[in-house]
Amino acid sequence: MLKKSHNQKLTILYTNDIHSHFEMMSSAAAIISRERTAAEGPVLVLDIGDHMDRAAVETEGSMGQANVDIMNLTGYDAITIGNNEGLTFPADVLDHLYAGLQCPVVCCNIHETTSGAPPRWMKPSIVVEKGGIRVGITGATAAFAGFYQLLGWEASDPDQAIAEQVRLLSDQCDLVIVLSHLGLTTDKRLAENIEGIDIILGGHTHHVLEDPLVIGGTVICGAGKFGKYVGRLVLERSHENGRLLSREGQLLSVDQALIEPVVEQAIMRHHELAEQRLQEQVAVIDRKLPIHYEEESPFANLLAQAVLHHTGAEFSIVNSGQLLGPLPMGEISAGMLHSLCPSPVNPCVVTLLGEHIYQALEESLLLEFNNKKIMGFGFRGYILGCLAVDGLQVHYDPSGLPYHKINSITLNGQPLERTREYRVGTLDMFTFKIGYETLALGRDTAYMLPEFIRDLLREELSRPGSLDETLVPRWIS
Repeated sequence: MLKKSHNQKLTILYTNDIHSHFEMMSSAAAIISRERTAAEGPVLVLDIGDHMDRAAVETEGSMGQANVDIMNLTGYDAITIGNNEGLTFPADVLDHLYAGLQCPVVCCNIHETTSGAPPRWMKPSIVVEKGGIRVGITGATAAFAGFYQLLGWEASDPDQAIAEQVRLLSDQCDLVIVLSHLGLTTDKRLAENIEGIDIILGGHTHHVLEDPLVIGGTVICGAGKFGKYVGRLVLERSHENGRLLSREGQLLSVDQALIEPVVEQAIMRHHELAEQRLQEQVAVIDRKLPIHYEEESPFANLLAQAVLHHTGAEFSIVNSGQLLGPLPMGEISAGMLHSLCPSPVNPCVVTLLGEHIYQALEESLLLEFNNKKIMGFGFRGYILGCLAVDGLQVHYDPSGLPYHKINSITLNGQPLERTREYRVGTLDMFTFKIGYETLALGRDTAYMLPEFIRDLLREELSRPGSLDETLVPRWIS
């Protein structure tokens, strides 16, 4: 409910889904500083989640401290979390990180399983006063319930949680803003179904809304991804009814020629410190492990072995595209594993029908699959790559017709039965129908957090005989 205030204008600046693109952060901070100076009236600066991404050296090497420092130096007034914050950092790390954040973390649909309350660093909503304007802010993040349960959190239905917070805020605020790390489809539904939301600042689906979308009385915004834009929304007092109305909404392109010196210096220092920390030696190996994306290769076999040993499944299936280059001979550092396997992807175990396994392995023999470009759902590689297995032998004819190349698949010397179910160790991204989609058709999926697959590689490199095993063929033509 918008009430009369003495100030005539309020400028809102927002970012979302930066994903640790530190090369853009100094420039974005410079634009935010410029807009603060130029604004008529108070300015509110907000982030809508996925600021952090452990694919970046600075984030991995500092476990997110680099991001918190940059947010503090940029001067955010409030943020929410995305799945990259909520699902890729242990709870104790987030406790430590957000204790040093100089603005509130606002999210209404995450609660601790034990207490039923939000984590101590999170608030379901806040009221911020800017130049006499009382702004109510709530937020919500994508409810990956199965994953959050493994971390000791419950992710509740965001629609219901937001509706409750909007009801509480409407009577005490001039303006109600939702920080939605839920995606554009959900944002539209919220605007249609929940009365009292004035502005939805959105993220998660990386949508670019150069002009705000207006549904009913709700303004919906989204600033793309990777720090390419800073969103700007100017509200002005209506002379007719005294309400704050959206008068100007746009996306400001981030020019990398602009820098904010203090932020730039902090980024450079964090990069240096992160590289130093990631120099830790994790293994020494006596051979190079090549990687191929169209055929079987030792490094991909190592990943399949790592997943099988970690999950304890009957066999494992992974994609070679998770690995961005060969593993060199000699000393292997934590930073090297991070650079070669940057994806925050977790292992899982799923019950799959033999028929669906046959289908995925047939697809792996086709260039249209192993050269397919993939984005999102934790994948930080470039192409999907072929499938690597451990525990299976796949007998195939490379000259056969598509989807009829495999002659037989054996498990422990016995034929893999198309009508039987098997417990398969694989990767969580497959369960979201990414790439080899039949691997998402299973049941009883057990996700394994917080280990990433690069942590499993580290374990496998220390297992005696693991390197020799990578040379044992699993695909036999």
